Amino acid sequence: MRPSPARLLNILVPVKRCVDYAMKIRVNPQQTGVDTNVKHSMNPFDEIAVEEAVRIRERLGDKVKSIKAVTIGPSKSAETLRTALAIGADAAIHVEIPDSAPSPEPLGVAKAIRAVIERQKEQGGVDLVIMGKQAIDDDAGQTGQILAGLMDWSQATFASKIVVDAEKKEANVTREIDGGLEELKCRLPLVVTTDLRLNEPRYATLPSIMKAKKKPIEKLTPADLGVDLTPRIETIKVTEPPKRVGGTKVANVDELVAKLKEAGVVPT
Repeated sequence: MRPSPARLLNILVPVKRCVDYAMKIRVNPQQTGVDTNVKHSMNPFDEIAVEEAVRIRERLGDKVKSIKAVTIGPSKSAETLRTALAIGADAAIHVEIPDSAPSPEPLGVAKAIRAVIERQKEQGGVDLVIMGKQAIDDDAGQTGQILAGLMDWSQATFASKIVVDAEKKEANVTREIDGGLEELKCRLPLVVTTDLRLNEPRYATLPSIMKAKKKPIEKLTPADLGVDLTPRIETIKVTEPPKRVGGTKVANVDELVAKLKEAGVVPT
């Protein structure tokens, strides 16, 4: 009796639309958050995640069935999905929220991704979730870990190298820790969060951008997924840090101590 063929891998890559990393961040006049009327782009860590998903398919060939990108955000987040499609994703899912709605918190995002994964079971399921270790707007760095906990899946955070064995349904992940590098062997399904040194994302070529316009984007709402993205934390006020003032040169230690006492840094 012949053994049944191994099931092909399905990869899901969550991405987020953020204020572009090159923009100068300013607090809005209402002091309710930062001014978002500036250039936006894909979160850089998520861009690395999309690139790594494409590289895994390039290494494994036809053992990878599909790469899907997913985002939870306003209507303009579709541009971010098109970028992921241009890099090499096959299809995308847009969980659309109103433009005026606050950005969902990590717990809400993780619950939405879990619901997306549950819906994908009809299409072969999800074997590997690759996502950025953090978003550069809130710097929370929690969504991947929460998702792994909700799904009861293996997790490997801050990955700097990923080697997937499709036959054994395993992955060796090298991750960056304070003491150096740590290698984990994980069983699929698996959640991986990417670090900066994992790869250097490719530029999307014009032909790829044109092809991306024909790739499908499925639109859903939080209600379709049965999740509530209402934030649990209320931001009362956002202010800029105090402006730095110029330093002063002193002639000797006694003058330095006197200046520190005047500033109230040391007791008089």
